[in-house]
Amino acid sequence: MTQSDSIALTAVAPGRWTTFAGPGWQNPGGGLWGGYAIGLFIKVLEAEPEAVGEALSLTLTYAAALPSGQVDIRTRRLRQGGSIGVWEVELLAAGSDQVGVHGMVTMAKRPDTPAFAFATMPDAPSPESLPAPENTHAPMHYGAQAFERRGQDIFPPQVSSDSRSLVWVRSRRAPWDKALLGMVTDNSAPRAMYALGRTINNTTLSLTVYLHATKEELAQVGDDFILVECEGRVGAGGASDERSSYWSRDGKLLATSEQLCWYRPVQRRSPE
Repeated sequence: MTQSDSIALTAVAPGRWTTFAGPGWQNPGGGLWGGYAIGLFIKVLEAEPEAVGEALSLTLTYAAALPSGQVDIRTRRLRQGGSIGVWEVELLAAGSDQVGVHGMVTMAKRPDTPAFAFATMPDAPSPESLPAPENTHAPMHYGAQAFERRGQDIFPPQVSSDSRSLVWVRSRRAPWDKALLGMVTDNSAPRAMYALGRTINNTTLSLTVYLHATKEELAQVGDDFILVECEGRVGAGGASDERSSYWSRDGKLLATSEQLCWYRPVQRRSPE
């Protein structure tokens, strides 16, 4: 069973699904990792009998933290054209009427058109030349249980005048697919940490993912490393942004993402 296939879906009714999100998908703060929601959106629409094509773009709004455990999923087709379909997806804690994650997903039948590219892959040392992560035998949560990262950055990031990072990432248990590619777009440290260090708390407000690679192109990548290029641009008034690009080893741009985070100072209790 692949890592993304471990998202087991049960159909309840038309447009209604359920799944169990184990504690391994939790953030340190307790809520489910945002990348899990992206992978779940893709998986449920791959299973949706009325959906046509493959996921091309997703915009998720993280309205409230979802606890681990049973998750209810609602899907609704808004429009279906000849090649493009638009879907709405919502995640809720089982039995709740409060939406935790809301998303709009564009599905597409990918035509055979002339290809072009203006973007170029940045120079980076090969992943084999970088140290493998140390095995501390500690339980791995959220992104760490899905992906191995190799780079010259450290966590937590050091305060710096430059927020750009280059990291090679590969799946720990499965070849790349659409769900895993979506998940990895929420696997980088918040860029506000590069400016303010660990003096802040962060949470994702919204994340938009563009999945440029087709299923066939991802199959060619297999279980190889991909390069994640991430940078932040500005932060103020509690909100900071970041943008990322995801490259195959041979220089093909597989995905891009834009993310808006909410940040605030860590509240420290005074000693009594």
